[in-house]
Amino acid sequence: MESLRHQRLQPGIGYGASATGTLRSLRPGVTGTLSSAQGSHVSVSASPGPPPPPPPLQLHSLGSGIMGSGFGSLDMSAGLGLSNPTNPAVLREAVDAVVRSFAKHTQGYGRVNVVEALQEFWQMKQSRGADLRNGALVVYEMVPSNNPPYVCYVSLPGGSCFGSFQFCPTKAEARRSTAKIALMNSVFNEHPSRHITDEFIEKSVCEALASFNGNREEADNPSTGIGAFRFMLESNKGKSMLEFQELMTVFQLLHWNGSLKAMRERQCSRQEVLAHYSHRALDDDMRTQMAADWVSREHTLSGTINREMAATERELEEARLAGRELRFYKEKKDILLMAVGQLGGSNTTTLPCTC
Repeated sequence: MESLRHQRLQPGIGYGASATGTLRSLRPGVTGTLSSAQGSHVSVSASPGPPPPPPPLQLHSLGSGIMGSGFGSLDMSAGLGLSNPTNPAVLREAVDAVVRSFAKHTQGYGRVNVVEALQEFWQMKQSRGADLRNGALVVYEMVPSNNPPYVCYVSLPGGSCFGSFQFCPTKAEARRSTAKIALMNSVFNEHPSRHITDEFIEKSVCEALASFNGNREEADNPSTGIGAFRFMLESNKGKSMLEFQELMTVFQLLHWNGSLKAMRERQCSRQEVLAHYSHRALDDDMRTQMAADWVSREHTLSGTINREMAATERELEEARLAGRELRFYKEKKDILLMAVGQLGGSNTTTLPCTC
């Protein structure tokens, strides 16, 4: 029975599968549908004013999909309480203000090597007892290009990802731009308002009840959407916003891939899904299963991956220039590239260029 339950909660999608049969058919997924709902944006963009303290949080939008029909999308754009300035100059000024403040409080002067500072920040967190399962190393990724503008990404310990948010004429400048936005978010993440507490949970649930016209009984019932939202918050009490966001990326990808909808159709309860995936890290097995689902879609309708890749790259570009957290978009792109690799050269006329 436990084995069957585990199979029902796998992220893969079995086209045309019934509730019984092979292991593949037991894996929850979309049955016979080609269009997938788009996951909502995750935003950890910059505040228009100098830090600290960062603006207050309004987290109820995080669970909007869980509270809606089925599991739905997870919109974090307002949930982190950081605004999303449309003016690039405002974003740049906010980031520079944080970097200057960090330099003043840690080194006593106004100049700082942001690449070194970002690494030192996470090493300091680790030395103070932070639970960094994969160590304190920050990893940079430069997008291959022979001409400007150059684009760089950085992955923080735990998985959060940020990218260069300015026009960068050199690779070194792209690296610095990336380190700046990542350092700003790392610093903000240490503020007390960025941690899930009892008070924070109560306020978020009340906001959710008001937004979705719910009643108090729903909040106390884990089988309802708002109750599941509360369960998710309480299960992550004490975590920071970046930590909680890394968890949300898994649910966003499951929604984008159609897996959450399929799990609902296989009679998996909200709390069952939340409990299972709240303790499962995003790994290569999950990515491979999702990539296989996109291969199936491509076989059914040629050009599906090409269209999804184009949309994903637009989302990634917009989010990067806005200073948002990027892991959801990067993971989508990587999964689609894995699907391209699984297809090989059989559909080279319809597959997107990966260069």
